[in-house]
Amino acid sequence: MTRAEQIASDLRSRLQTELPRSNDTNRESIIRWLLGEDLDRFDSYTPERLDIEIQAMDYRYRILVQRYYEAPPQRAYKNLIQRLGSIFVIRNKISTWIALSRDRQTTVIDVLQEVIQDLLQNDKYMQEQVSWIAQCTNDPRLRNAIVLTATEEYCLRPIRNQPLLVYRFVNYQKRTQRGGMTQVPAADFIRLVSEEIAPDDSEGSVSLLDGQAVAQFQEEQSLQQQQELRSEIVQQFESYLTEKIGAEAAQWLRLYLQGKTQEAIAQRLDMPIKQVYRLREKVNYHAVRVFAQKSQPELVTEWLGR
Repeated sequence: MTRAEQIASDLRSRLQTELPRSNDTNRESIIRWLLGEDLDRFDSYTPERLDIEIQAMDYRYRILVQRYYEAPPQRAYKNLIQRLGSIFVIRNKISTWIALSRDRQTTVIDVLQEVIQDLLQNDKYMQEQVSWIAQCTNDPRLRNAIVLTATEEYCLRPIRNQPLLVYRFVNYQKRTQRGGMTQVPAADFIRLVSEEIAPDDSEGSVSLLDGQAVAQFQEEQSLQQQQELRSEIVQQFESYLTEKIGAEAAQWLRLYLQGKTQEAIAQRLDMPIKQVYRLREKVNYHAVRVFAQKSQPELVTEWLGR
């Protein structure tokens, strides 16, 4: 059984338990979407990278179930707008732009919806996601729910400590700064999902009570990025140690990063404790004085140079 098949099997058992009212077709569609198109990539991952990928799939799945899956289409769309609109930095930037524009009647909701539509029309990644989702399911309601999920996850990805949506808004702002809102005719307006979704003005307000959840999301995403970067650095440093010192140095590093004491490492390597301490000094020297100068000095010093 390949790694992809094993992950799919685990997801299948989970979805049967957590989504008992769903039919097999929809559950398989969700699994296919979560796994992505390139199933062979899982076999090339290190255990650490595989854990990160599984965590990412779990996060997307929880977004889907908590806010969009089986929700009425209109409610699901409003959940997305509320989620994104609750981010203070986004709301503040849009409000400032509106105050300086000619169209003072425009609301934050109006602009946010246009930015999302602009994202789906012009962003290559989201276009690829929509295309892939269409291959995963023919069910329009499930397809809409997954598109909304993918949109939220993408918009809230932290880029230089700010949600990606901030940068997409800036791009949108540059394209429309001369004429204010685009005022796209309704007949040509690119729908985020199916035509049955039509949010009404009476429920267009955005709740600011979701700030804690957004902060938690950003913290989780930042941690995920750090873990992935840490794994890459560790792999590079292991290769470096093997080349410069020897295989025992790479083994020491793996055991050390698992939290093993020097005594425990000595037992595992069948090596005198004094030799283990000398090995530690060599690894620390190369970590801080040599390797760190070429690859993320602060991170290497923190993780490997302790």
